[in-house]
Order: sequence, then structure tokens, then C-alpha cells
Amino acid sequence: MPFLFLSPSTQEFNPYITTGNEEYWMNQISDAMEPYLQAAAINTTRNDPSLNAAAAIRASNAGTYDFHLALHSNAAPASLSGALQGTDAYYFPTSLRGLRMANLIVDNLRQIYPDPDRVRALATTSIGEVSRTQAPAVLVEIAYHDNLEDAVWITSNVDAIARALSMAVTEYFGLPFLEPQAQQNGRVTAPGGAALRQYPSASGGLYLTIPTGANLTIYNTYDGWYVTGYNGVLGYADAAGIALI
Repeated sequence: MPFLFLSPSTQEFNPYITTGNEEYWMNQISDAMEPYLQAAAINTTRNDPSLNAAAAIRASNAGTYDFHLALHSNAAPASLSGALQGTDAYYFPTSLRGLRMANLIVDNLRQIYPDPDRVRALATTSIGEVSRTQAPAVLVEIAYHDNLEDAVWITSNVDAIARALSMAVTEYFGLPFLEPQAQQNGRVTAPGGAALRQYPSASGGLYLTIPTGANLTIYNTYDGWYVTGYNGVLGYADAAGIALI
């Protein structure tokens, strides 16, 4: 099921060579991802920015998530400060799902990063948000914030990075990538209620049945289906059973 734990960096002590810090810019990217994820009916939970990575791992493990995605930016060792560039997507060596997500992220970020050869998927056992989460996980180091070119690229391409990451996530979950649309209001008119499903298909797994007469917010449309939510769960409902109001 498409339930994502999104964990942007809480490292406010890592300044960018330009302006701001790692926590600020990773949360900007996460903020920009949310409309894309909502448009595709991906249920997303964020970490608490006031806490640390260990708290994010605990929060992720306390829920039932299908994937844990951590967003960071990198910095070179002191001896190489400012000299390194590139983006790395880290996954746990034995996690096939982690590897698949890492490769999807790499494929999409290569489309927008200035030097595609420097975007890599790498195995690791030393990063907690990859090795200690119950859900399969990837931690992305989105370029180097101590390198001027990389830092400028990050801060100038927040939406493009968010869009590329969201495309990778939607492909991982087997969902259509949809551009965010203006929200609409609807009401369930189907006599037996409207099935809220995991995917835009009558065979998609059932989350719940929305009762007849319930008012809804419609976030997107796809091939005769509405992206909507009920009782805090996002999914797809057959548009034939919902009237716009």
C-alpha cells in the first residue's frame, strides 16, 4: 500500500555555503513534494523537525509504512571541503526494495542534475535511517551544500528536485504521476457508498467505504477516478459515484 514516511534532515547546524542550512532546504523540498504525493494518493507522514534522526526512526517504526525516505544534503571531509559534488542514494545492501527505489531516484535525478554521472545508488550499513528502519528505506544525499555549484543548484531547483523525487516514489508504488490540480468539492451519491481504493482500478485494494452523502475534497482526477480522502486516508474513488458541488 502507498504509505510513505518522509524524513527530511533535522540538521540545522549544517550551514549552506550560500544561505540557510540543511534542515531548512530539505524541508523546503519535502514541502514541495507533498502536493505531488497528494495528487497521486500517496499517504505521507513527516518526521518531527524539532527532533533527531533517532526519533524519526522510532516514529517510522511505530507505524505501518511501506517505505521510509530520508532527505539530506552532503558535506565533504574537512580536507576536501567544497571540492566534492554529486548526489548519492543510499540503500541497505540486502534490500531489493531499497535498491529499486534508489535506482528510480537516481534515474529521475540524473535528468536534472548538471553532471548525471555523479548521481549514484550506493549500498550502506552505516546509516541508521537505512539500516534500522522496519520499512525498506533510502537516504538521499542531494548534492553537497559546502560546494558552491551544488548549493546553488539545490536552492535554485527546489520544485524540480521535489518533482523528480515524487516521480520516483509514484513509480515505485505503481501509481500514475499526476500534476497537482486545484481542489474541488464533491459529495458521494452512490447508494451503497463509494469505495476508496489504493489504486485507480476496481481491483485495487479497498481502504474503506465512504458513506452516501459524505462531503469530500477532490485533489485530482485520473481516468474516471477521483483522488480523494476520508478519515485521514487518501485513495481513489470511482468518479461515477461522486457529484461535484
